[in-house]
Amino acid sequence: MSPLSARLIVVSNRLPLALKREDGKWRFEAGSGGLVTAMGPVLKNRGGIWIGWPGNREPIELPLLRQILGPVSEESGYRLLPVILDEGEVENYYEGFANAAIWPLFHDLQTECLFHPRHWEAYGKVNGRFARVAARHSDREDLIWVHDYHLMHLALKLKERAVERRTAFFLHIPFPPPDIFLKLPWRYEIMEGLTAYDFVAFQTMRDRQNFQACLRAFWPSSRVRGRGPVVTVGRDEGDIVVGALPISIDFAHFEALARSPKAVQTCEELRKAHRGRKIFLGVDRLDYTKGILQRLEAYGRLLEGQEALRESVVFIQILVPSREGVEAYSRLRDEIERAVSRINGRYATTGWTPLSFFFRSLPSDELAGFYRAADVAVVTPLRDGMNLVAKEYCACNTDGDGVLVLSEFAGAAGQLAKGALLVNPHDVEGLARTLVAACDMAREEREKRMIRLRRAVRRQDIFWWVDNFLRAASGRALRDFPPDDLAPLLPRPRERPLA
Repeated sequence: MSPLSARLIVVSNRLPLALKREDGKWRFEAGSGGLVTAMGPVLKNRGGIWIGWPGNREPIELPLLRQILGPVSEESGYRLLPVILDEGEVENYYEGFANAAIWPLFHDLQTECLFHPRHWEAYGKVNGRFARVAARHSDREDLIWVHDYHLMHLALKLKERAVERRTAFFLHIPFPPPDIFLKLPWRYEIMEGLTAYDFVAFQTMRDRQNFQACLRAFWPSSRVRGRGPVVTVGRDEGDIVVGALPISIDFAHFEALARSPKAVQTCEELRKAHRGRKIFLGVDRLDYTKGILQRLEAYGRLLEGQEALRESVVFIQILVPSREGVEAYSRLRDEIERAVSRINGRYATTGWTPLSFFFRSLPSDELAGFYRAADVAVVTPLRDGMNLVAKEYCACNTDGDGVLVLSEFAGAAGQLAKGALLVNPHDVEGLARTLVAACDMAREEREKRMIRLRRAVRRQDIFWWVDNFLRAASGRALRDFPPDDLAPLLPRPRERPLA
């Protein structure tokens, strides 16, 4: 049976919902995000299973958990199978190896890495547990589709148990070049795990090429066959199919959200509160990869060098809490709050606060209102697998009059280069000049660029991604695929000097 028609077994670190306990009672909260939006309808329509950790830190008996999950599975139209983790496993596998070793290393932030043998041991153990659940509830006709860096060893664990299954893997974060990847003490073991999959896909062509370079470092005789987004790498140990398939969003869903009553109300309130001012918007999860401090410094440079722009601009930064128990993230939040205070303390007047800061998550329809109101979205991660905020902003820009300032190091830069203003987030002066250029941009130019952006996101939406992933996994030709994401950068618009 082809993967296009096979039953799907989706495996991710988290289930598409979160288990929480309040007032002594367990309840589920619906998950959100592109993966949930994409895979839910697919699994419901063709039948399938989603395997993952329900997110609970408090212990719960497995029979009770299955009893709670039953009605939720019935309502969703596909089975939800939990993998239970104890507190030590959450600390060592999830917070340890996955998020304190792989996450910073793959984002080119080696100074944040913590390599501990105890964490690596837990990673293998938990991957083995996920593999046992996948093996028990699948057969040889199914396709096991594994997601992200938490589970790079699942296919290898299946093979160690002599379980024959068709497996595919998608990495949602960047894959580093050899000079960074080889710093991982368990580098060979990770490559061995990834090459155990039948198909491995990455967000961008650059990530795929980095992976191929690492393959050659360990298996010098490996050779690439084919051209385009999906190729075969031949090795003496067996061939592996690798691809570059950028994930996306449900464009129609976000466009509809932007037209919802709550979004329209939020947009009108923001524009009224900041009447006559250009609104810059940043939306990020609290993380050191997002370039938030550099962005705020650039905004401060803009205010310092452009007196004429003071009181005619405002920056709204929405920061979604994340990993608050991790010391590095707590320090980052403190640094961000100090940066916000410095800018407001230096430049605020009785009628103008230059920077508004929200440390909370917003309902999706309210967030769509912020997107719709923003004249300029500033999406400047230091490194990002894709960054769906950039695409959400474009989908919600129903007036077609916004400007996207986008980091060259976001995976989305490849698809959105022809409409966005691309920046190096490490170049604070250059970023400040680009923010000025975004303010100066003529309406005709803004509209032309936004048309390109919206067209790109609409054409290659989340459903396009699912379809092409399954086609690639089955060896079929891809549909409506964009050019390689190593596209040349467009010349920047004429820049006004900072001072």
